[in-house]
Amino acid sequence: MLTLLLDSSNANLSVGLAKDHHLIDFVHYDAWQRQSELMVNEVKTLLERNRFSHADLDAVISAKGPGSYTGVRIALTIGKVIASALNIPLYIVSSLEAMKDPDKPSVCVSNARSKRSYIGVYDGNEVLLQDTIWTNDEVLAFLKDHPDHVLRGEGKHLGLDIVPSNPLEVLKDCDDEKHLCADPLGAKPVYLKDNG
Repeated sequence: MLTLLLDSSNANLSVGLAKDHHLIDFVHYDAWQRQSELMVNEVKTLLERNRFSHADLDAVISAKGPGSYTGVRIALTIGKVIASALNIPLYIVSSLEAMKDPDKPSVCVSNARSKRSYIGVYDGNEVLLQDTIWTNDEVLAFLKDHPDHVLRGEGKHLGLDIVPSNPLEVLKDCDDEKHLCADPLGAKPVYLKDNG
């Protein structure tokens, strides 16, 4: 099964191809506020470089947010269009879940601005804390109380250094019932700021 993987929720642009859950090629780089200009071309380039066409795709897996208001819409919109045009499944995944370490309890964070963070806590396939927004002080206190959890995502806004992770490593394995979108054209991004 050939799967297209997409994420533009935060500063990075991530596009990958997975074959039977193995990441065969990808691009992942900082493209803050340029994802909309670059992502479609990166998809085309990746397919051509690996001698595939859009018609070879069996599924699309896209991050759905939370994250940048515009960023979360870019990957999801591209994923919706491709899945609908080719009549293939679309799977949508929390952008925080895509940051997790699959083998360790993970506190996944990104900058929500105004001294706040998007946060989700995961342990394997279990959600320990549903994606939400906390103040940065609340996140730091949680990290102090959970030293056995790894921190993943963005840390600069918290004054922390985090080893960068590639969300495509998690996305490639999210073609399951839990993430399947029954109506690709109806897939909606998750902003969380509307509730925060």
